[in-house]
Amino acid sequence: MNAPLADPHPADAPRADAQFVTANLADVITFSSVDGPGNRFVVFLQGCNFDCIACHNPQTIATSAHHPVSVDALLPRIRRAAPFLSGITVSGGEATQQHEFVHHLFTAVKADPATAQLTCFVDSNGACDTSVWDDLAPVMDGAMIDLKCLNPFIHERMTGQPNDQVLASIRHLRAIDRLYEVRLLIMAGVNDDPILLQRTGEWLATVDPRLRLKVIAFRLHGARPHDPPLRETPRRRIDEVAAQMQAIAPFDVTLV
Repeated sequence: MNAPLADPHPADAPRADAQFVTANLADVITFSSVDGPGNRFVVFLQGCNFDCIACHNPQTIATSAHHPVSVDALLPRIRRAAPFLSGITVSGGEATQQHEFVHHLFTAVKADPATAQLTCFVDSNGACDTSVWDDLAPVMDGAMIDLKCLNPFIHERMTGQPNDQVLASIRHLRAIDRLYEVRLLIMAGVNDDPILLQRTGEWLATVDPRLRLKVIAFRLHGARPHDPPLRETPRRRIDEVAAQMQAIAPFDVTLV
């Protein structure tokens, strides 16, 4: 597993020139309606610091070389699609593992007249130092954070990592007005205990009682085999979770 990220930019450290910053790219989707608000250009970066049992993109976990890409190489593709886009989203893998590149990409998008109208979002597991969000905040419009589980022991069984940085990221992003939504992946028999979900909702309400929540049903399609086998979450259970969350606070809940 990768070590937690350190302070990305000490006060006396100059930022690298954008033309020399590259990222390890997994893939690009030119148009997506499921990776943030509106129609979005999505950049999937290679490498993740979680090893989730529910991962549907396990090929993006390893940090081994994939396809190096520069900001200058991506910008022409974003420009061509820009008239049909609401924004761009950097996902993964885990986008914050290559936050230097994300900063340069967002800076370039904001500075280019052909793309300046696009919003810039990060889709993240939240497992990074809060200083990463402070670095990205001036060029980032919002972050979408996955909260796998409030219970740290279950979270570690699900991801291989603790959740302290995830919880800190959610609070910090709300404090700096960059938290777009929190995503709750509901896995039958793993993290869907009603008492646990009650505590999760109560904790989220302390962050923001009107938080945008996306409640997601785990589906087997595309997921890795697991022992013991994982179970799909039925729609009725997702409806119950949504109702439970809305009974706790006036969250803005959507179901997937």
